[in-house]
Amino acid sequence: MSSSFSGQVAVITGGASGIGLAIAKKLHSEGATVALLDLSAETAEAATKEVGANAVAYAVNVTDEAQVKTVIDEIGNRFGRVDILVNSAGVTGKTSIKTHEVDLADFRFVFEVNVVGSFLTSRAVLPWMLKNNYGRILHIASVSGKEGNAGMLAYSSSKAAVIGMAKVQGKEYAETGITVNALAPAVIRTPMVAALPAQQVQYMTDKIPMKRCGELEEIAHLATFIVSPGTSFTTGFTFDMTGGRATY
Repeated sequence: MSSSFSGQVAVITGGASGIGLAIAKKLHSEGATVALLDLSAETAEAATKEVGANAVAYAVNVTDEAQVKTVIDEIGNRFGRVDILVNSAGVTGKTSIKTHEVDLADFRFVFEVNVVGSFLTSRAVLPWMLKNNYGRILHIASVSGKEGNAGMLAYSSSKAAVIGMAKVQGKEYAETGITVNALAPAVIRTPMVAALPAQQVQYMTDKIPMKRCGELEEIAHLATFIVSPGTSFTTGFTFDMTGGRATY
């Protein structure tokens, strides 16, 4: 087993499935202790068995300020540190609809999970990282946050906000040994994507020059590079993972 993350503690929201679980497995394989945060305690607990011996599960609603602080502090106190945060919890909301058809409640729900959740978790881990003058925060965004996907107003807008958050936080903590970056994938083969209407997935895939979805192993590889100790002079940046779609 590689030990590039030996002794480090990684917190991964949405860690029980999809992108979050793939990243958790990769970090664990390279020596990190990983805390999987998910809305369902049962799902998170089951996921730890997939990840390995140094994985722990916590049930948390990332939109609940008190819950988030309690869980992050519990992790910090349990292990004495928090080195990495990967914000992978996310929802698409209703898709394949135009702006005049968007329901306000759904729009707010998407922003609560994708934006407020990323804010609350990053705010909670930063004091722990500042104690050691070291940390890596990665917000999982989306190419739709850069370019906008028609039919996905709430999701695209929320991911644009997440990209903006990474830019601000990267600058705020640039002198502390803490980096904050975003990762903007195109469509990745996940359970969340599988639940989307086929025409929405086709619309997104058709824009990718490689003409395929990204794979979970690919995004885990890049995410692990971003949060590695050696990636120390890049912050406030949005990494591309789009099969050639993004050109800037």
